[in-house]
Amino acid sequence: MDFGAKLMNGSDKKDDNNAKVLEATASGIEEGATKNVTAKDSISDRIKRRARRPTKHLVKDAANNGSGSVSTAARLLKNSRKSRNGLGRGLPKKGGAGGKGTWGVYGSELNADGALDYKDPNYDPEALENGDIHLAAIIPEMSDEEIQTSVESIILECFEHGDTGEVIDDLEEMNLGQKKHRAIIIAIEAAMDHKPSHREIISVLIADLMEGVVTSDDVAKAFQILLENLPELILDAPDAADILGNFIARAVADDCISGGLVHSWKEVAPNEHAKAALTHAEALLADKIAMLRLHNIWGVGGGGQPVKALSKRISMLLKEYLSSKDAVEAGRCLRELEVPHFHHELVYEAIVMALEAMQENVEDSICRLLKSLFNSCLITPDQMGRGFVRVFDDLPDICIDLPPAYTLIEKFVTKAQRHGFITDEVVRQVPIRGRKRFVSEGDGGKVKEDNS
Repeated sequence: MDFGAKLMNGSDKKDDNNAKVLEATASGIEEGATKNVTAKDSISDRIKRRARRPTKHLVKDAANNGSGSVSTAARLLKNSRKSRNGLGRGLPKKGGAGGKGTWGVYGSELNADGALDYKDPNYDPEALENGDIHLAAIIPEMSDEEIQTSVESIILECFEHGDTGEVIDDLEEMNLGQKKHRAIIIAIEAAMDHKPSHREIISVLIADLMEGVVTSDDVAKAFQILLENLPELILDAPDAADILGNFIARAVADDCISGGLVHSWKEVAPNEHAKAALTHAEALLADKIAMLRLHNIWGVGGGGQPVKALSKRISMLLKEYLSSKDAVEAGRCLRELEVPHFHHELVYEAIVMALEAMQENVEDSICRLLKSLFNSCLITPDQMGRGFVRVFDDLPDICIDLPPAYTLIEKFVTKAQRHGFITDEVVRQVPIRGRKRFVSEGDGGKVKEDNS
């Protein structure tokens, strides 16, 4: 019993010790857990307080509102946009442009640069800032009516100054597109109604246009259209077929078109007038001597002609007039000479021819011619007066071959004054030849002595 009691007492002691150990362990664990919980609570509370710590101003406002909790005040004022330092007017910071998630300043979207990366969803492929778009001025292609109006005014102005380079500059500024041949057609049609010197300008212009403005195909197309329109052109210009033939031959000489086109066009001529024009051009190209003269096919007009050649042509004009008495034709021939500064030569030659004829009908015919040219403004009053003065100055030499020249000139001037194509100033310049006095005349047959 004693031994068993001891054993039991020993086991009881062990159990008591184990219980104490377990109790101590449990109390330690509880203490540790309590400490851990207390530490975690304090850390979490500290973190929350730091995150929600308001300013003194906000705490004061919350206390005034009856809220005793700082967290409640922070929660109420969480979305406030007022300044946190207690200063300012209560407006949003940076005008609404500051802070994350804000829309930015009003109107800032207008100045925002587009996305430059094509992978960006906001990328605009049509934006000018991308660098792959270039703006250039586009001139719309002109219509037929606009080309007709613009080119015709340019050509008529060219007839005045004769500068083909200026015409080329004006045509390059125009967007003719596939209608460049229209410019050549308009130029040739305008030249048909003008003088040979103007036709020479158009021939030079066509050759200059070949230097990059038009091609030989454009020139050929223009001549083909003109050949088709010849029946209508002849109504305004009866010699349009010959004029167009000259233009075609001159274009071949200037290497604007090939000579083989003339033969091919003749075989398929659209009308009889076109066939006549091509026949005329073919004849000019077939003659070697004429081929060399094609560069002067329109003649030498204006002041470039020699004085002797002009005087000869004027003399032939007057002789033809005296045989036909056609003042209108004489005026046309004078106009073709294109020498308005040399018209006094015609007046001089006409007066001398009337004096040398010593016939009443010739004097009357010359007076009618000069009156017609004066009334049509072909001969100006200045040129008319200058021609008469030249005759007055040459009377001593004329009188050698024509003794009654002084008497005849007085008679002719009287007729001219009666027809009204000379002024009184010219009449006052008529020279009067002094008559020799003989001894038998007066003073009793004695010669008067000179006492000076």
